Amino acid sequence: MESWIIALIILAVIIIVLVINAFISMRGVNMLTEEEFGKDLRKVQLIDLREKDKFEHGHIMGARNMPISSFQMKKGAIRKDVPVYLYDQNGRTALRAARMLKKDGHKDLNVLKQGIAKWTGKIKSKNR
Repeated sequence: MESWIIALIILAVIIIVLVINAFISMRGVNMLTEEEFGKDLRKVQLIDLREKDKFEHGHIMGARNMPISSFQMKKGAIRKDVPVYLYDQNGRTALRAARMLKKDGHKDLNVLKQGIAKWTGKIKSKNR
């Protein structure tokens, strides 16, 4: 009977450590609403993390495509002295990319909440 209590305590500690770790990795990453995200896009590095076909189908005007599949190799081209605005389809991939950039010393990191799926602003595509 004591062994299941010990196992439960160990599981609780693991969960607490994971939650604290996730919270710490989120510090320094701003989750922005569409309105906040769209304010001064000409003054930032706007990066679309979706694959090329999705990017070409439609992206926020001014964005450059850096698919998450090759982000690790390309992230060195992102300047540290200019704010970085990241987005993807739903927001999860952008958080992962922001954590990578944070580890590399980037300070001004911003992610579009809920990604481009909820974006109502201007979109640029090959067809338009």
